[in-house]
Amino acid sequence: MNITVSPKLPGENNKDYAYKVIKNSIMSLELEPGQAISEIELAEALSLSRTPVREVLAKLREEHLVEVIPQVGTYISKINPQLIKEASFMRFFLEKEVLKLACESFPKSALYDLKKNLALQEDLVGEKGVERDFHLLDKQFHYIIFKANQKEHIWEAIIRISTHYNRMRLLSEIRHSFEEAIEQHRKILNILESKDCELVEEIVKLHIIEATKLWEDLYRKDSPYSHYFAYHEDTPLYIG
Repeated sequence: MNITVSPKLPGENNKDYAYKVIKNSIMSLELEPGQAISEIELAEALSLSRTPVREVLAKLREEHLVEVIPQVGTYISKINPQLIKEASFMRFFLEKEVLKLACESFPKSALYDLKKNLALQEDLVGEKGVERDFHLLDKQFHYIIFKANQKEHIWEAIIRISTHYNRMRLLSEIRHSFEEAIEQHRKILNILESKDCELVEEIVKLHIIEATKLWEDLYRKDSPYSHYFAYHEDTPLYIG
């Protein structure tokens, strides 16, 4: 089993370390949706005993990222369209309200951090194999906005419910491009600078809701990624 094993941080216990590495491998699609995994192989890859790995897999099962089929095996959960729709719904309404607050008051230091983050995103344009790097910057961009409005715990709640949504978003960026997302980030930055609250709902709908329309080609049953998905009566991804 090939996974990227990052170094253990100072003071990090075995369970936290295993959770970080395994979850990162799932969220980066290194461990693919539907892929069979082995507790023994994961423990060997991490140079750990099976106990912390077993505990982590139980936790990831609660987070809908791992599925255990009795007498069959343990698998990375397939991407669930209903969980994508719920995350899109939650993120649209919460992000819209936080951006409205940010239009009224937004620290200059946070504006600077957004500009620096956006410049790093733009540096990735045209490069190959950097979709995961962009994905991390993308999440950081939105976190800066929430944190500047003392709403970072709300962002953490969004991240917790968005595991299937974020895997889908990354898949789309790998398959297509992230340049349109960068352009939308520029518009968000401009709205914050100009304090033009009236444009907030339009950009958030474009960035979160309309983007899901681009995922339909990946979700179709004739897609090369069809084995990544749990199909539920042809549930569409788009919530509009």
